[in-house]
Order: sequence, then C-alpha cells, then structure tokens
Amino acid sequence: MTLLEEIPRGTFREGSIPVLETKRLALRAPRLEDAKTVATLANDRRIAENTARIPHPYKMSDAEGFIAGANKAGGEAVFLITLRDGAIVGACGVVLQQDETPELGYWLGLPFWGQGYATEALHAVIDYAFTDLSHEALQAGARVTNPASRRVLEKCGFQWTGVGLYRISSIKSSAPIDRFRLERGIWSALKGWGRMKRVS
Repeated sequence: MTLLEEIPRGTFREGSIPVLETKRLALRAPRLEDAKTVATLANDRRIAENTARIPHPYKMSDAEGFIAGANKAGGEAVFLITLRDGAIVGACGVVLQQDETPELGYWLGLPFWGQGYATEALHAVIDYAFTDLSHEALQAGARVTNPASRRVLEKCGFQWTGVGLYRISSIKSSAPIDRFRLERGIWSALKGWGRMKRVS
C-alpha cells in the first residue's frame, strides 16, 4: 500500500458542503453554470462504461440533472474536482444507499487520467465522510476490466470484499464489479500509524 496523505479541509462553504482543498485540487459543490463543462468531459464512452450511472451519450440535460440532484439528501456529498485554477477535471462523492453502507464514487475526464488526481481527491472525500459526516464505513466498486480504478481504491485503504454483477447504464447490461470496503477505524489507524502525511 502506498502512503496515504491527510488532507486539510477548507473552511469555506457553498450550500451544504464545504470546499475541500488538497495540494493540487479544490473540491466544491457543482453549480448550474458548470453543466456545459461537465457534459463535455463526461461524454466519453470510456468513462460511461466504467461507472454505473453515467449514460452515453452524456447530454447537457444529463449534466443539469446531475447538478440539480447533487447534495439534496443529508449525509450525501457530491463534489466537482477542480484544479487550483478552477478548471473542472471530474466529480466524486459519497452517495447514500438505501439500508446499505454509503457508496464512494468518482470519475475523471480523460485528459486527467494517470496523474494522481483521483487518489488525491478521494483522500479528501474519505476524510470528510468519516469526520464531518460521521459515516462508519464506505463501500466502492470498480469494473474488473478497470485495474487503474482498483489501484486508486487500494491506495485509499479500501479492502477487496468480492465480485458482484451490477447494472451499467451505458452498456444497458450488467458487468462484474470488484467490491471494496473501508471502515472508519482502519482509516483512523492508517492516519495514526503515520501512513498519511499532511499536504500543505
């Protein structure tokens, strides 16, 4: 497992969620004026095929619906991932599942793959979910054909729990998904053992 980094949280709030700041990124609530950029970035089959709910093609109306529905339920947190200059690179968040452990999800626009942005963003969201939202555990998934996403989850401390079949909107079929889980105690222990270092 790689070193995990403790991410300081910003104190500014927009709506019901804070802005989370990391070394290279700022995570903030989506705004209606972001819809065009979100639609452009998410309209790639390679993104859609690796997420459960993103359709393909991804239209402006899909982006508007995503933004309108974000952060409505208590205990949920949906963020746009932006560079420090404000450029949107993707989205991530914690979504409540009915009678289940909250689900961590994310996607990045293709030009931003392979640069460590997903791991950096997820560290901040996980810390927020366990500290501010008081979740006891998180679950996540990655298609078995997506080893890069699996590595991101493992770098964040998630442990593999098995494989399941899940419906993928863009392919209109089910596909095998590696399932992962992270307990708050494990996250705290990793931080306490010095496996995380503060980014300033």
